[in-house]
Amino acid sequence: MSLDDDRMQLCLTLATEAYQLDEVPVGAIVVVDGEVIAKAHNQTVVSRSALAHAELLALQQALSQVGDRYLSTAEVYVTLEPCAMCAGALLLARVNRLVFAARDPKAGACGSLYNLCVDPRLNHEIEVTPDVLAEEAGVLLQSFFQRRRPG
Repeated sequence: MSLDDDRMQLCLTLATEAYQLDEVPVGAIVVVDGEVIAKAHNQTVVSRSALAHAELLALQQALSQVGDRYLSTAEVYVTLEPCAMCAGALLLARVNRLVFAARDPKAGACGSLYNLCVDPRLNHEIEVTPDVLAEEAGVLLQSFFQRRRPG
């Protein structure tokens, strides 16, 4: 297993925690200098906020941890391709690298529907590594949404 796989495995554990709380199973971590400094899972249901995506929660923790408004050396790992809101936050925080598992053809903003992280019109670009443990993340997401469908 690679280092990216190991870190994504931690995100999958967080996503499983979200699943158990009836949240969309997405987990995210922030790594700086090889150390996990923040971790979160979706909390939109429990917090009653559409803004409580795993990536945003992890970014907030990480920014507090480093005491700065930028995370220019950070790597963010997440089990689902970030949406436009989360990709925008990654760009504004000047994250160095994004690693994600499953692609999101309906809302993905890092290569699927949009490609914000590498848009040369913006003042920052993020190195993106997709599809790390994508199958595992996809199975968890499919299971969650199948469970929610009636009949």
